[in-house]
Amino acid sequence: MSMQVPSVTMVDAVLPRSGGLMREVMLVVGGALGLAILAQVSAYLPFTPVPITGQTLGVLLVGALLGSRRGALSMLTYLGEGLIGLPVFAGGATAWTPSVGGVPYIVGPTAGYLLGFPAAAFAVGVLAERGCDRHVVATVAMMALGNVLIYVPGLVWLAQYVGMDRVLVLGLIPYLPGDILKIALAAALLPAGWRLIPTSKAASRSRPCGPGSARGGSDC
Repeated sequence: MSMQVPSVTMVDAVLPRSGGLMREVMLVVGGALGLAILAQVSAYLPFTPVPITGQTLGVLLVGALLGSRRGALSMLTYLGEGLIGLPVFAGGATAWTPSVGGVPYIVGPTAGYLLGFPAAAFAVGVLAERGCDRHVVATVAMMALGNVLIYVPGLVWLAQYVGMDRVLVLGLIPYLPGDILKIALAAALLPAGWRLIPTSKAASRSRPCGPGSARGGSDC
């Protein structure tokens, strides 16, 4: 029994598919630019070197909108922009801006979170390509997974600076309420966006997010 897996992301459903390589490059660069803008929405807490930013929401939305490969490439482009000296990180930092202890930002306390961006965008993109961004519950699970893929390397790296005994207090717990709000926002916006797209443009949704559709239903 064959099961069709949709590969159309929201961007593919909305934007014309003509343009070839130039279109793909523009989408990747556009995703990186959008993330750079959201990174400037930042605030520092007085007790931790990890800022509150719009980056995590940006990473997950780019993955969902662009799909796995373009989403991951956008994240690598974003990191590359910082490495060549563009002020794309939180607070207008580049990869070489001094952070805690004077070390470059790219190897500072928050470097692990940055390194998790490509994997998070890729994983979210894979699930979005399977239709998981078209249902509220599935979108919540998809975004939660993306957050985990950012937090794991982030906390492991941060522990080298603050110690394992303090890493959850300084690098995870203060940010959970904001993450819940970001996930709720994505869970509201993404499925709502799909409902606004004509069915003919989203025709690949024949098997959204789960084997249940082989029986005529969906597991999401």
